[in-house]
Amino acid sequence: MAFDLIIRGGTLATAADVYKADIAIRDGRIVQIGLDLGEAARVIDASGKYVLPGGIDSHVHIAQASGDGIQMADDFASGTLSALFGGNTMVLPFCLPAKGQSLRAALQEYHNLAEGACYTDVSFHVIIPDTTDQILGQEIPALVADGYTSFKVFMTYEGLRLNDAQILATMDAAQGAGALIMVHCENEDVIRFLVDRAERNGDLVPAAHARTRPVSAEREATHRAMALAEVADVPVVIVHVSNREAMEEISRARARGSRVVGETCPQYLVLTADDLEAMDWSGAKFVCSPPPRTTADQEACWEGIRMGIFDLVSSDHCPFVYDDPKGKLNPKGRTSFRHVPNGIPGVETRLPILFSEGVSKGRIDLSRFVALTATNQAKTYGLYPRKGTIAIGSDADLTIWDPEAERIIRHADLHDGSDYSPYEGFAVTGWPVTVILRGTVMVENEQLCGAQGAGAYVSRGLPRIG
Repeated sequence: MAFDLIIRGGTLATAADVYKADIAIRDGRIVQIGLDLGEAARVIDASGKYVLPGGIDSHVHIAQASGDGIQMADDFASGTLSALFGGNTMVLPFCLPAKGQSLRAALQEYHNLAEGACYTDVSFHVIIPDTTDQILGQEIPALVADGYTSFKVFMTYEGLRLNDAQILATMDAAQGAGALIMVHCENEDVIRFLVDRAERNGDLVPAAHARTRPVSAEREATHRAMALAEVADVPVVIVHVSNREAMEEISRARARGSRVVGETCPQYLVLTADDLEAMDWSGAKFVCSPPPRTTADQEACWEGIRMGIFDLVSSDHCPFVYDDPKGKLNPKGRTSFRHVPNGIPGVETRLPILFSEGVSKGRIDLSRFVALTATNQAKTYGLYPRKGTIAIGSDADLTIWDPEAERIIRHADLHDGSDYSPYEGFAVTGWPVTVILRGTVMVENEQLCGAQGAGAYVSRGLPRIG
């Protein structure tokens, strides 16, 4: 046979076009696009469905150390399986070095955890927890040369945050190597002040988490992060933006010529701070940082998606078990919001929620959906055009969508290691029914048919921003 696989009869969508065509695949790559492509060892009929690039979720946390007695709910097997069923063919988790550990040693530990376990392809961002001469002068340049081209810094979380001088030094090292910096923007001093005041007042419920991480703390840190990036002349990704004011800071920085990518997440499009008010401490299920905001901020984030202020929609998948002493309801977490682990599961529901709320409801078109979830992710993180598009020579990472499928999100139907979904009961229209990873059919008609370990580590090139 001329081809290993032909996908026939579907409507293809890229970030630029939507058109009817068939796709021929050989040796894991797309080799022909057109009509009447001939024969193949296997043919999949995609009539009445969309054929899209496989989703790339560039902001996930898997098997990451999470503090004394706290355990993340997903390892690389469950995390990537959940991603796969959500229409993703690649995820980019974070590597968090232990205190005093070299970046290289930490990465080797994550590679060991991922090897043979993954259902999707993976690549790693590296969190910078300190700014030693070795990290800045030796490790960052060497890692960039080896295909690790993105680094993350935090402006919040005591023990993890860097001060402005450290952030600037990290940005300068990244700039010299051609890498980019991802920034979690919240002012830790503001948060600590408000947390201390809440504790003095006995305001310890989960909803206090949102009250002690206000928009002003995110807005100020966003402005400061981009000012530092302008000094260092480095491209930055402002991750998980939750509100209009931070979004406007990104817009103003771009007007000044800054190379800045904006990212938002489904929790800021469909959840609000009111969800943290749930009874019986179940508001802890929604504790994440930044917290969900207001319905007005939801609309602002949709506006940012339509206007192009946001280039990426990622999940910030950070799963914990709710009812478990190692999870949300750990002994201290049962009594105070400050001890509830930050993060919510969402890698499997990212694409269905954005498709349903965006494409199905007419907020964005199909090409914009592809850009936000695959193409821009690939360009930002040095994967394009191997990943993130439908083109001759690209990896055959494809997802077949039924745009009419109606589903109710229930955690019982999902595949992550948590015991709940923050989107439980949410109705969506549009669902990924078949997922193909480098030419291998991994999910067909919503049933797993691919093998664990089919996913591989992917080395990345330099970012394409601005």
